[in-house]
Amino acid sequence: MTQKATKKMAKKKTNKRYLKRKVSMVETSNLRAIAAQVVHQVSHEQKSLSSLMPPALEKVPSQDKALLQELCFGTCRWYHKLQAIQQCLMVQPLPHLDIVVNSAILVGIYQLLEMRTPAHAAIFETVEAVEALGFFRLKGMVNGILRNVEREEEWPEQLIDADTYESFFYEYSHPRWFIDKLSNNWPDRWQEILHINNERPPMTLRVNLNKVSRDEYLEKLNQADIDARATKYAPTGITLNSPVDVTALPYFDEGFVSVQDEAAQLCCELLDAPAKARILDTCAAPGGKTCAILERFPDAEVTAIDIDPGRIERIHQNLERTKLEAKVVVGDAADPDSWWDKELFDRILLDAPCSATGVIRRHPDIKLLRQENDIVPLASLQLSLLETSWALLKPGGKLVYATCSIFSQENSRIIERFINKQPDATLVPIEAEWGTSSPFGQQLFPQEGGHDGFFYACLKKSDQ
Repeated sequence: MTQKATKKMAKKKTNKRYLKRKVSMVETSNLRAIAAQVVHQVSHEQKSLSSLMPPALEKVPSQDKALLQELCFGTCRWYHKLQAIQQCLMVQPLPHLDIVVNSAILVGIYQLLEMRTPAHAAIFETVEAVEALGFFRLKGMVNGILRNVEREEEWPEQLIDADTYESFFYEYSHPRWFIDKLSNNWPDRWQEILHINNERPPMTLRVNLNKVSRDEYLEKLNQADIDARATKYAPTGITLNSPVDVTALPYFDEGFVSVQDEAAQLCCELLDAPAKARILDTCAAPGGKTCAILERFPDAEVTAIDIDPGRIERIHQNLERTKLEAKVVVGDAADPDSWWDKELFDRILLDAPCSATGVIRRHPDIKLLRQENDIVPLASLQLSLLETSWALLKPGGKLVYATCSIFSQENSRIIERFINKQPDATLVPIEAEWGTSSPFGQQLFPQEGGHDGFFYACLKKSDQ
């Protein structure tokens, strides 16, 4: 980037505090106004889509829920690109009290460029949303910007070719710090990862082989006119060619299948638990891996622990649907004395809290929520949880460390630091067809139409 563009980026960073100031939300039933407020709360108030969408969806009729979801997720997915376009077309930035209109403009641009919404409808509805938000005086400005987007043919090329702050985001639609870190970690793959991050994720199922074989369930899907294929690596996985509502899946309520990405399913193969093993699932919510472990090792005694009582309820719901049983504990994995019964575990799965940078396709708000200065505290927490969990493992036992991150700082470097200070820990090589091998584990990158980004490492505790 040029020196001018770098200075422009620095100026934007100084406005970060200003941009995060709250703006009062307006009660409205206008769908695009609701979408604009959701996007604003994600981008300026650091609230997640998972917390914002349930109450937002309750405000619109059932036939509009899918559209609202699409507008919110899609605008967050392409936020940096849409913002680059918007800033090229705006004469001057909006005052603080008006900045929610920025998000309305982004929602409008998203419809024009990424959806099949007719241009006249996208523009009209977005302008109406601005009025519903209480900004009647800005309707003309918004109308003008969106009409420029509709008829402009040359500015995309100008953005791509120009060496500017906006052109960089137009091309990759990710935060700059993320791109810098990713290109440093994976210099040969970073561009591919960024492009895949901007795609829609596939819907993948985990088959409960205790109830039905994968081939049998594929046939049930075929009979239900749902196109699907077996996953390449996980023996329990099925990927749908197009997502469907879970209510359309045969025998879903009976626990024949669960929704789970292929990369997450691989944990059971790595645990390789003995008969009647005592297994700890640490940071277990929402319980997908807990259920996967119980399906793979039906005679195991499984303890699932998570610190969040609200997310613990999700574990109970998953166990109830799949008719499985585990000991579910609300507790802090960093403080085992408050919940542990002092009996060591044969196997431990530590699915550590992380930046979630491997699952951006499913959670595009991560691009807006995650900050560069989050990584060091996360790495410190990951190492601490690994050390604490290690003390709960039997001699000769195995611990599987997992994250859904693609940053080495949270993955291989954590394992390296741990092994260097833990004399009774040995790294178990992962011999698999999937992922990219590193000296301290196996890294999976998000795949087009395939699994998410994930990291695994297996550690064995010496017998003495």
